[in-house]
Amino acid sequence: MPHATASPITIHKIEPQPGSSFDFGAEIRGADLENLTETDTRVIINALYSNQVVLFKNQQSLSAKAQYELTRLFDPTSTDYGHGKTLDAKRSILHPDLKTIPHQPQVQVIGNGPVAEFEGLKNITLKHPHHRTFHKEVISDEDDRDNTRFYRWHIDAALYDLEPPKVTSLLAVKVPKTEYQMLRYDDGTGDELKLSRGSTAFVSSYKMYDLLSEEDKKFARTTKVQYAPHPYIWMSPARSRSHGLGLVSENIELPADQLPPIDKSKIKILPMCWKNPVTGQLALQIHPSAVQALHLADGSTISDLKEVREIVHRLQRPGIAPELVYAVDWEEGDMALFNNRGVLHSVTGSFLPEEVRIFRQCNMAASEGVIGPDE
Repeated sequence: MPHATASPITIHKIEPQPGSSFDFGAEIRGADLENLTETDTRVIINALYSNQVVLFKNQQSLSAKAQYELTRLFDPTSTDYGHGKTLDAKRSILHPDLKTIPHQPQVQVIGNGPVAEFEGLKNITLKHPHHRTFHKEVISDEDDRDNTRFYRWHIDAALYDLEPPKVTSLLAVKVPKTEYQMLRYDDGTGDELKLSRGSTAFVSSYKMYDLLSEEDKKFARTTKVQYAPHPYIWMSPARSRSHGLGLVSENIELPADQLPPIDKSKIKILPMCWKNPVTGQLALQIHPSAVQALHLADGSTISDLKEVREIVHRLQRPGIAPELVYAVDWEEGDMALFNNRGVLHSVTGSFLPEEVRIFRQCNMAASEGVIGPDE
């Protein structure tokens, strides 16, 4: 039954399909996102932090400004896009994926295909991220239309200088409805997942923490993660594992002298566990591709990159099991808000160059740091 409130808004839990057992996600109904009351705002904020991913249907007419204001509800003093202005954007692995809306620079356009005009942008070509541009081993061309991968499990965050955004919003403006694909992990486990082409995949970092042994939970609560400076440029030569959860270690990341200038005070060293501000739950919240070192409770540091990655992978891999993945099967007008400090997400799917897909994405660098396990 929907949860009744003083507001007209009702909250409806997402019911997993047979074979799935994820325990997060909800649809919010009855919200006028262009005209939210204070009560509506409280309901939405509580629903987001209780369900981690919330979906609003039929938002085709929502303005970019309203999307920005909705995203800001969770951090009213934040105003700048979550990745800031990258010093050397063309070398960043994020560069091909984002187009900034001129009249609302916190909102980006992502998708696929040629677009004559959208939100003041003219004659742009959007490019859906494809795993062959980032993975060490790839699906063959002949199998590519029917099969896919998790492109990159990640948090939306610069992870250098700026604080990780609290939430991200995604609005599906144009969605080519195509057939299902088989998502293959291709990591020797035989794991696979059937999903609609272009689904955005989410996993709960709270479940990821809960799955740990007591020993590993203590390790996670007492360990800090150091991220590489300018991580999306640093990692640009490297390639991903086949399930998108972290990179293969080949010692080909860019050395410091090939990166933009580094201010050591801007290097991010964050808790391995982040606390939910409403429920108090702990999330095992790590961007596996950007990690560089681990700082342990005894004051020592693990800086061997291969060892760091193996530790992080061992901790995170159980949490991306097929039954724990919530894959949003987008319809035009769907607006998703997600707790960027409590879930990991990944692009999936492949599209032909002429298949047009348009989404608006918004997040802002947070005005405050993450809440660690002891805070």
